Amino acid sequence: MDSVNRSQEVPDVLVLPTMADLPRGEDGAPILDGTVDVMLIPMEVEPGQERHVALAFSTVVRLVEALGEEQPWVAIPTDQLESALTGSGAQAILMDPQLAGGAEASKNG
Repeated sequence: MDSVNRSQEVPDVLVLPTMADLPRGEDGAPILDGTVDVMLIPMEVEPGQERHVALAFSTVVRLVEALGEEQPWVAIPTDQLESALTGSGAQAILMDPQLAGGAEASKNG
């Protein structure tokens, strides 16, 4: 699996947005029980050619900055990410994307 953004050091744990909220422990971290649907986005890599990309963030703060406080998430050890995404349809990982209109735009708009 490819990393779309290789310009930064990869942390030991990555935070991925999920499609549905998960039960959380006292520390706020999601409690995993079974499978989780992570968010994939289509990304054009060449004219007329798309890849499904998994979004990944180096910290919860960066996820919140890009997607807002209400975005559900899960933390996955980096060395387990590829096997965790097996069967998801993800063809690449986009690290710390700054999405157009992020959380601040949705608060103000």
